[in-house]
Amino acid sequence: MPAKVGAVKVVNLSSSSIFNIGDVYSMSPNSTAKTFAGGGSFNTGNGIRVNLGSAKTYIYDSDKVDMSYN
Repeated sequence: MPAKVGAVKVVNLSSSSIFNIGDVYSMSPNSTAKTFAGGGSFNTGNGIRVNLGSAKTYIYDSDKVDMSYN
């Protein structure tokens, strides 16, 4: 069935966004992220105390490619 589209305003498109006007069968955005953080990271709230002494984060990433674009 044909689509009737009125006014369109695009504010922002990021790296994994999809912008489509009209009929579509399937849409599949792809995005990956890799985050490394030490102990006590990503804490939220009021009055948090973290005592880690001397903490270290060791990262070993054996693969060279995390996402391939076919």
